[in-house]
Amino acid sequence: MKKTLQEIARIVDGRIAGDPAIEIEGLDNIAGAGATDLTFAVEPHIEEAKNCKAAAVMLPEGVEDFPKTALYVEDPRAAFAKLLDIFTPKLERPVEISDKAHIGKDVKMGQNVTIMPFAVVDDHAVIGDNVVLYPHTYIGQYAEIGEDTVIYSSATVREYCRVGRRCVIHSSAVIGSDGFGFTTKDGVHTKVPQVGIAVVEDDVEIGAHDGIDRAAMGATVIGKGTKIDNLVHIGHNCKIGANCLIVAQTGISGSTTVGHNVTFGGQTGTVGHINIGANSVYAGRAGIIGDMPEGVFCAGFPVQPHAEWLRMQALMKRLPEMNKKIKQLEKKLAKYEG
Repeated sequence: MKKTLQEIARIVDGRIAGDPAIEIEGLDNIAGAGATDLTFAVEPHIEEAKNCKAAAVMLPEGVEDFPKTALYVEDPRAAFAKLLDIFTPKLERPVEISDKAHIGKDVKMGQNVTIMPFAVVDDHAVIGDNVVLYPHTYIGQYAEIGEDTVIYSSATVREYCRVGRRCVIHSSAVIGSDGFGFTTKDGVHTKVPQVGIAVVEDDVEIGAHDGIDRAAMGATVIGKGTKIDNLVHIGHNCKIGANCLIVAQTGISGSTTVGHNVTFGGQTGTVGHINIGANSVYAGRAGIIGDMPEGVFCAGFPVQPHAEWLRMQALMKRLPEMNKKIKQLEKKLAKYEG
């Protein structure tokens, strides 16, 4: 694909400083961009972009004295994402139900559904319009998949669970696996039946190898617009609010309620049966061990305000030096006491 920088500027509502007739053939990062590519830069990478090989650089408004042809926009990341969708070739797949797929009895099928070979749609399931099921997906009995949802290879939506509209479920994710519930007597663990469901609301993206447990009773809920990275576990009966971001290897224990717009950095962990307030951010590897208020930025284990955690980390680097000084002072004090 080729587009002039002027054409691209119209798409992203941008302002050009330089030659608008430059032809752009591709998009790449700062290091990989070549003489016919467009890249983007935000702080702290703007200085690096000055020496890149790209034909032009997309920048935020306010950057002065840039030595290359620049395309100024309000939000370079969002604008570049829009262009990536335009420049990336669309996948071609026939809108059909493969004769090598298994479709159970009494399945309700919408319009323009694509079901690829070796996918299984079990009895009484409901598949909405424009759904795409890749090979080896499994949709359980009485499960419901909303319109325009894409489910990639080897993902599973277990019986009775519901997935909303415009969702993306990546390979090997499991929606509705049994919650981890057991009673223990005399050293013997006995399974507690997990008879609830998992509900994934509209516009949710679930990463590869995620496990979203069904509730013991009632429903585990992933709120509208939430995006979940790979290798995340959500325990049974959790309620995850709308528009959350949950980064890789995070584990949220059962019966935890999370407000809207919460961000969990990678490898964050929680205990169960707690409430986590909305509009909060938890840095990677945070350990949340109790109820948390709204609007906080926290880190560490046990979790604490981020600024306090940074001060503690700075002090920990000085511990060997401080320990040496304390030993020297103890020797001097012992001498004076003697």
